Amino acid sequence: MIVQLIIFLVLLALLGKFAWGPFMNMMKEREDYISNEIDTAEKSREEAQRMQREASEELKQTRQDAQNIIEEARKTGAQQEKTIIETAKSEAERMKKSARQEIVQEKEKAVQELKDQVATMSVMIASKVIEKELSERDQEKLIAEYINEAGEER
Repeated sequence: MIVQLIIFLVLLALLGKFAWGPFMNMMKEREDYISNEIDTAEKSREEAQRMQREASEELKQTRQDAQNIIEEARKTGAQQEKTIIETAKSEAERMKKSARQEIVQEKEKAVQELKDQVATMSVMIASKVIEKELSERDQEKLIAEYINEAGEER
């Protein structure tokens, strides 16, 4: 039994030196590896959360910028619409004024042409009626009176 005890102790010493030491080293390395993997995973998770927050903030800012651009476009569109309407109104008013002036000018021109025609016709009629009995001065006087009467009747 003493021999078995000695052999057991020698075997235990050999196992402690050659098996238990490397086994413990291997377990320590495994523990360190797992600990490093956990730390790396935790850092990756934190980095992912940080990136998610940043992406969320960027998305929120992008939406706000888009909303601002849309609002600015609406304001610009409304302002352009107002400007176009005002320009169209002023152009229409200018065209009306121009048309009125043209109508007045054409009317005056037509009246003048009518007076000229009446004068010519009056001279012709008067000359036939009077058969050249009046002097040229008398004829002009009669024409002027006739034109004035025609103008007053109008």
